[in-house]
Amino acid sequence: MLSAGFPAIHAVGRASAQAPRLAEIRWSPRAAAGQLPQLVIVGKGVCFDSGGLDIKPASGMLLMKKDMGGAAAALALAHMLMDAQIRANVRVLIPAVENSISANAYRPGDVLKTRKGLSVEVGNTDAEGRLVLCDALAAADEEPCDLIVDFATLTGAARVALGPDLPAVFGSCESIVAELAAIGAAEADPIWPMPLWMGYDDELASKVADLNNVSASPFAGAIMGALFLKRFVTVNPRWIHVDLFGWNPKERPGRPIGAELQSVRSFYKYLVGRFGADA
Repeated sequence: MLSAGFPAIHAVGRASAQAPRLAEIRWSPRAAAGQLPQLVIVGKGVCFDSGGLDIKPASGMLLMKKDMGGAAAALALAHMLMDAQIRANVRVLIPAVENSISANAYRPGDVLKTRKGLSVEVGNTDAEGRLVLCDALAAADEEPCDLIVDFATLTGAARVALGPDLPAVFGSCESIVAELAAIGAAEADPIWPMPLWMGYDDELASKVADLNNVSASPFAGAIMGALFLKRFVTVNPRWIHVDLFGWNPKERPGRPIGAELQSVRSFYKYLVGRFGADA
């Protein structure tokens, strides 16, 4: 990861017995003719999150096997789009790490390099998802794209605001977010638009780095996470961020307690409508 230029992914995952990875898939439709738009899908693949040195309490770790829910959603969506032969080139990026604890774990107060060239002060090692995503999003932003979408089980603050059923969706293009919300309501796969409120952006300031990975404020945690990620998508104008729970916490008809694939049906319908499909 270091030699390939992904220092933030490496920092988060280096304490694990399994080395950090960035999985990349590139796909083009069989009947591709001429130049096609590019779609990039990024998924947070934290296979288990202990919290790192800012360790979670035991109760906070119980569901952390699901912290790769964003990667699962990204891969599921990509598979559906490939089956449909969507008329776009699809690129998938999955930063896969375990946020673990050992003698070489990254620490609160560390200043990390990132692929984008920005330096990040680590205010909390349990805000690791945005660190692995920032390198992946920077890589996505290095090529011209029609749209970049990322899925992540990013913040507890989104769950406090919206509960487990409603993924929070942020975007640099409000019209796309509004269309996704309308499709989600029609598909019984809801999402909830949230603001990229730039008035909070200075809360991520650091005295020793370009930015901190957390805010000193206890407010608006989901917005802070989205604003952090926004710093790493600066070239391509259309970016959508999904902060989801990825878990059904109670028994419902046809929906047992366990992993829940949220927002993927809505994105599938939107993307097929945007790009077209041949199957």
